[in-house]
Amino acid sequence: MSKRTPALGFILVTVLIDVIGVGLIIPIMPELLGELGITDTGRASFIGGLLISSYAIMQFFFAPILGGLSDQYGRRLVILISLFGLTIDYLIVANAPTVTWLFIGRIIAGIGGASFTTASAYIADISAPEKRAQNFGMIGAAFGIGFILGPVLGGYIGKIDTRLPFYVAAGMSFLNWLYGFFILPESLSKENRRPFQWKRANPIGSFRSLIKYPLLLNFFIAFFIIYLAAHSVQSNWSFFGAEVFDWKSGEIGFSLSVVGILVAIVQAVLIRKSVAKYGDKVTVYMGLAFSTMGLILFSMATEEWMIYAFLAVYVLGGLAGPTLQGIMSNQVPADEQGELMGAVTSLQSLGNIVGPLVMTSTFFYFTSSAPIYFPGAAFALGALLSIVSGLIIYRTIRNTKETQMANEESEG
Repeated sequence: MSKRTPALGFILVTVLIDVIGVGLIIPIMPELLGELGITDTGRASFIGGLLISSYAIMQFFFAPILGGLSDQYGRRLVILISLFGLTIDYLIVANAPTVTWLFIGRIIAGIGGASFTTASAYIADISAPEKRAQNFGMIGAAFGIGFILGPVLGGYIGKIDTRLPFYVAAGMSFLNWLYGFFILPESLSKENRRPFQWKRANPIGSFRSLIKYPLLLNFFIAFFIIYLAAHSVQSNWSFFGAEVFDWKSGEIGFSLSVVGILVAIVQAVLIRKSVAKYGDKVTVYMGLAFSTMGLILFSMATEEWMIYAFLAVYVLGGLAGPTLQGIMSNQVPADEQGELMGAVTSLQSLGNIVGPLVMTSTFFYFTSSAPIYFPGAAFALGALLSIVSGLIIYRTIRNTKETQMANEESEG
């Protein structure tokens, strides 16, 4: 263990720079595909979707591996290797002569992007149990800020040269690696490490190993459903805006910036206050209630001002995810935090694979061939999923309390 005191700021800056690097390339991807011969918009969208899926699939499989490795060798080493891999990825994409090389780069990025698993485990290592929810919220805030700054910078730099944002992203990742190498201390003490096991270093193995803790199986299901519900917004926002309000890229970009700012405020500030005042469990219930109400309101929006007004309700749903992650983290010992965060990242990656398919298909059906025209159908489905997730969490906690009370009575 380094003599330097581990600091939350170290890992948050790492995550922020990493996300800005990812966001830099978003605005220029269509133009890059055009340079590589994919000029048809529909085909470019399909290829772009496959690139996103390849990234998510790699994260799904490699997150448990990196989590397990970090449980044995420490968080710092795994984070540094992943950051260096991302640097290589951006350089490959910057010089990609064909679409095939884009896929090679995205596969490497998906493997390296699984470092968010280790970043979350790092947060768990340095946080007291009662502080974990708010610190996981800080990671969410770093994501929000990164995805605000990244696309803006990428769009501006991309006007100079289509490939330049990838070189900038490579430079930022390498600076991030240097920052970690010289400043980031190790967070996992040697006495809290465990041997790496291949049978546990995969999504199925991780889940099987972790469900020995009574609450985790149902919490895994609930967490996945929360992430699936979130794709009713993430995957449909631009399409809904274009369909209902005739939004163009400018309006879509502005609205997403507003979403990012509000989410960052909720996760950086309000989670801490809510957990301190109401506790973890009530904060999760509140978050899911706000998410449900916000999605229902979105589904009924017919004017632009409604979307911005309803955002004030929806973004409070951001209280739920990080707080539930904090509750889950408190269920496992220090030497299994990496494995847990690997499983959580795999669930998020699975949501990134399934969520867009489910939600965009719902939107397409209810705007094309359904008996009724309902462009907000995906939002309504997301609200229903949020309710289901809340019921699962409530029943799990209630049944656990009843079991504990029964055990105490039998022992007495």
